Amino acid sequence: MEHEENKYVCPKCNYHDRIGSEEYFAILFDDNQFTEFNAALTSADPLGFVDTKKYTDRLRDTISKTKLKDAMRTAVGKVNGNNLVIACMEFQFIGGSMGSVMGEKIAGAIDYSIQHKMPLMIINKSGGARMMESAFSLMQMAKTSAKLTLLAKNKLPYFSFLTEPTTGGVTASFAMLGDINFSEPKALIGFAGPRVVKETIKRDLPEGFQRSEFLLENGFLDFIIDRKDLQETIGNLLDIFPVE
Repeated sequence: MEHEENKYVCPKCNYHDRIGSEEYFAILFDDNQFTEFNAALTSADPLGFVDTKKYTDRLRDTISKTKLKDAMRTAVGKVNGNNLVIACMEFQFIGGSMGSVMGEKIAGAIDYSIQHKMPLMIINKSGGARMMESAFSLMQMAKTSAKLTLLAKNKLPYFSFLTEPTTGGVTASFAMLGDINFSEPKALIGFAGPRVVKETIKRDLPEGFQRSEFLLENGFLDFIIDRKDLQETIGNLLDIFPVE
């Protein structure tokens, strides 16, 4: 699949343009064969939220533009012959923001993994919590973290893949709870953005602060991987962490 892999890598800068679930599923799943589940879930508008437009209008317009139902897709298939459940975020859907649907899809993916005794991988790409859902969004941090304890109790591995960008409440919850946490090169990873941190502490930040290479050096990541090596590496991890 060399031609398939290379088309997702920027040859000029040696790191990656943002891609979504369609491309990640094609890279990872054997022969791009997978079964999507919980695909029809869509957000409600519990607060009747309005900013520059109604939340309901924003959802309708985004669904129409992206052909997605929300900021995450979940699917199951095989990677190098091994079963794997993948939950992949979609940055083009309101910045990959975490709302009630994302939390429910992650919970559903964990339930599926437990029921079928399969490992879980989450591909993180998010600007953080979805402000239009307020506390309903923030609740997903606790919900997803608690659900992951059930995965651990069932001795099922969880691989957390952090891509550009992984920020806000996603970073502060499930994104950093993997048995293996790893990233693409030069990905922005953090809670608040570097400008916010700099203004808060009134100090200059280290060079490359919140980039994946800095986090690897300081022990927050297990390794960094080029996209072209992703399928082989996940296949190796599935061999290292066999499911009984």
